[in-house]
Amino acid sequence: MGLKLLHLVLVTFLTSYLLPYCTTIDLYEKTVTVPHHAWESSFRPSFDFEIKDTTTPYQLFLILRHNEKYNFNNIYVNVYVKGPGQDTAQKIQENLVLATNEKGWLASGMDDIYDHRIQLGPEQSLKAGKYNFIIEQIMRENPLNNVLNVGLRIEKKQ
Repeated sequence: MGLKLLHLVLVTFLTSYLLPYCTTIDLYEKTVTVPHHAWESSFRPSFDFEIKDTTTPYQLFLILRHNEKYNFNNIYVNVYVKGPGQDTAQKIQENLVLATNEKGWLASGMDDIYDHRIQLGPEQSLKAGKYNFIIEQIMRENPLNNVLNVGLRIEKKQ
C-alpha cells in the first residue's frame, strides 16, 4: 500500500510541477543530404514554408553537419530569400564561423560528426505568406568536401 501511495505522490508532483514547463516550440526545420558528402556550388538546397502568425518574431538558423575532416573554420554562403509578394529573391552573403583556435568546433558533436545551428541575423517579424530560402556555398574549394547535411530552422520566439 505504501508503494502505491508513493507512486501517486510522485505522479502528482511530476504532473503539477513539471508539465507546465513543457511548452511546444513552433518551428520549421528541414535538412537535406549533400550528395556524396561533397557540396558542389551548383547544389543549392531550397526550403519552402508558410508564416501564418505575424504577432511574434522569428529567429532563423542555418543547420550544417560535417565530419572532422572538414578543412575550414568557417563557411561562406549566399542565402536567397523570396518572401510573399516578391518577384525576385534577396541575396544575403554570410561568413559563418564554425570553429576557433581556442574552442575548436562551435558545434555539438558525436564521434567525428559535428552539428552546427548558426543564427542568421537578429530575430525579426515576418509577413504572413509563403517564403522560399535557397542556400548556396560560395567557398573557393569546389566541391566543398566532408559536408553531410545543410538545412534551415525557423523558431517562433516566445
